[in-house]
Amino acid sequence: MKKISYSLMLLMALTFNLNLAHATTKDKPKTELTAEQRAELNRIISRVDEIKAMDKSNLSKEERKELRKELKEMKKKANALGGGVYLSVGAIIIIILLLILIL
Repeated sequence: MKKISYSLMLLMALTFNLNLAHATTKDKPKTELTAEQRAELNRIISRVDEIKAMDKSNLSKEERKELRKELKEMKKKANALGGGVYLSVGAIIIIILLLILIL
């Protein structure tokens, strides 16, 4: 059992190169949204709520496609305005496995 756990830890260490010293030196200061950016974000949120409230059953295929395209563009804009840190499912699983192995 020890051999398996040591080989698994070695494999994970070689596979996932975490350069923590490099990550801590690139701290970006948090920036607040300007009034213009807040207004744009509020406009995007209200438009998304409006689209969610729509009855999409009577729309044509092209209209639904345009709505999806519009929602994707608004999501990109909102992510660019809001910023933030996102963790993928794979990263969360790796973190949990590391915690289990350490503890």
